[in-house]
Amino acid sequence: MTNDMELYFHIPFCVRKCYYCDFLSAPADEGTKTAYMAALQQEVLERAPECKGRAVTSLFFGGGTPSTVEAEQLAGLLQTVKEQFALAEDAEITVEVNPGTVDRRKLEVYRRAGVNRLSIGLQSADDRELETVGRIHTWEQFREAWQAAAEAGFKNLNVDVMSALPGQTCESFLHTLESVLALRPAPAHISAYSLIPEEGTPLMEQIARGRLVLPDEDADREMYRAAKRVLGQAGYRRYEISNYARPGYECRHNCGYWSRRDYLGFGIGAASLVDTVRFKNGSDLQAYLRNPAGCREEVQSLSPGEQMEEFLFLGLRMTEGVSAEEFSDCFGEEMDFVYGEVIRRNTADGLLEWRECGNGQRLALTERGLDLANYVMAQFLL
Repeated sequence: MTNDMELYFHIPFCVRKCYYCDFLSAPADEGTKTAYMAALQQEVLERAPECKGRAVTSLFFGGGTPSTVEAEQLAGLLQTVKEQFALAEDAEITVEVNPGTVDRRKLEVYRRAGVNRLSIGLQSADDRELETVGRIHTWEQFREAWQAAAEAGFKNLNVDVMSALPGQTCESFLHTLESVLALRPAPAHISAYSLIPEEGTPLMEQIARGRLVLPDEDADREMYRAAKRVLGQAGYRRYEISNYARPGYECRHNCGYWSRRDYLGFGIGAASLVDTVRFKNGSDLQAYLRNPAGCREEVQSLSPGEQMEEFLFLGLRMTEGVSAEEFSDCFGEEMDFVYGEVIRRNTADGLLEWRECGNGQRLALTERGLDLANYVMAQFLL
């Protein structure tokens, strides 16, 4: 067991669900939000002894929209975490926020509480596209939130953008990218995802009825390639399939997920990985409010084979790939012995490659392999 770990806090509230969203989130009244934040505090107090002596390198407040709760409540929760866990001096502390739910005062409360990274949801700089997918803000409101974050002292700022939205063209997606790159201060990090319509969402229903039309596959790939080209030319390194960063601003928390660092999740539906055991909290809000630390479910002790699968399946998301030496150290087996046939086949197809690094060889997806990542990674399931 390594001494480092990460903490994730799920805050499942939002002003209104976006039409494409299938996350565990919903609007709620202030009383429910207050009760939930108190329950998170209680869960922290009860869970902390499980992690005694472990250094916490990152915290992430996700949702939902964490910025829909009172800033002082989030600051109070963070203070409790600091009192109960051993936070690394340089711990990365991220809060997801949406335009329309923050102002400078709220962001200054975050900053004083120790938050040092914000992830601000944009999705598109085109107001019509934003309205089509049910976002609650305009491009101008996003710019106001960005400026407020800068004035509050934040330098590590991420912006989320999406491609393949209904009615979106490559030209309008390029406009979004160019608008993001023109922001001042410039983003430290940009997450660029392709929309995947999910069953049961209002967006999927509209698509099924023919009321909305998605860009075709060629247009989708054109937008994907445009993101790589434009962001790369602007100095952003693609370090993971959908994530770009200026040097030194890679999201440490998410890198921890992809490298299988232990993490503990708090709140309804929050997942955890601790000592090769995966588990999650139940999704029933009322049950959680009654007994925050008593709703753990779906406990799975990972076999060595399942751990190997995750090592490759998650690690290959990162453009630097996975270390053959680390694989051997973790599992007492050579990667080539376990996965030699899959590696040789995909190397011959130009989808994987070996790279010499300072600490030995790393197996990584090629540029073509990154385009076909799901196909390649599925082959590593034993």
